[in-house]
Parts: sequence; C-alpha cells; structure tokens
Amino acid sequence: MYSVKNLEKEQSIMVQVTVKERQQLIEKASNAKDPLESLQEMFVYTKDDFRVRLKSWRKADIPQKTLKWAIKLAERNVGPFYSTCSLGWQPKIKQADMNKHWARYLVAYTEDTNIPVAYCMFRFDVDYERSVLYCYEAQLEENARRKGLGSHMMKILETAAAHWHMEKLVLTVLKNNPSAMDFFRKIG
Repeated sequence: MYSVKNLEKEQSIMVQVTVKERQQLIEKASNAKDPLESLQEMFVYTKDDFRVRLKSWRKADIPQKTLKWAIKLAERNVGPFYSTCSLGWQPKIKQADMNKHWARYLVAYTEDTNIPVAYCMFRFDVDYERSVLYCYEAQLEENARRKGLGSHMMKILETAAAHWHMEKLVLTVLKNNPSAMDFFRKIG
C-alpha cells in the first residue's frame, strides 16, 4: 500500500505553521460537530436519472444499520484485493477500524428510496508532519459507479480540507486494485 502522491492537494493559502498551530487546526476540525456543515450546497448530486443526497455522520451518530452496510460494502469491494496481498482480509480489524470514535462518514443515499450507495470514512490528522484530511475509505456500490459520484465525494473532502486549513488530502490505495488506482490518478 502507498499514499497516492498526486492526490495530495497542497493548499495555496497555507503558510508554514508550528506544530502547536497545526495541532490546534486539527483539533478544531476534529471537534466540529459537523465539519462538512459549510458544504451543504454540495450535498445533492444528480447525473441524468441518478440522484443522491449526502449526509455527514460522526461515528457516535451514524445508524448501526448504515455502519453495518458500510463494513459489508468494504468487504465486497476491497476484501478480495486484501486477500491476495500479504495483509490478507481481516474482517474483525476492518470492523474495529470503522468503529473508531474519531471516524467521520460522508454517506450518499438514493433520493427516492433513501438507500445508501456510497461512503467515505475520514478524519483530520497529522501525516508526515502535515495537517491532513485522511480518507480511510471511499466505497461505492456497483450501481453508483461511473456516474461521477466518487469524484464528487472526493471534491467535498478536498473542499473540507481547504476549509479547515489542512495542508493535504491523503488516502491509501492497494497497488493490486487497478480500478481504484486509475480512479485516483484520474481525479488527482
């Protein structure tokens, strides 16, 4: 696994900040009840007859049914890729990771049926001495792919990173997942 370097977005408004200032920025973003609140105008996405609304959740508030769906979607989407690499698929570890108290979720629901079709799991953190919005998961149901939704959700996270004065937006992608690699290179 590696961080996709070309997705890391340098924020032109950032100046050199001290470690203390960086930590204060991260704490402010992390402690916000809804760090995506200022981006509500981006929370409806339409392409042709595909229409979703997005909702931001803290781990403490996300419905258990939605969280269980998210874990199962991750297993369907990336479990096979983990199984073929040295990490192996470890469902208990993935479930524990997705239940971390700091986890934030951006979930897309179909507008007509209110069924979840995509999510991103993220947090604000320090990565290599930089303040970052770290996207841990970006998962879409098969019927939600190739409609621009994944790009739109990443644009929301990129905008949130800039809003909270993070220096970068980062994520990790398995090298043996060519479609994910292509997607992130394309939007990168």
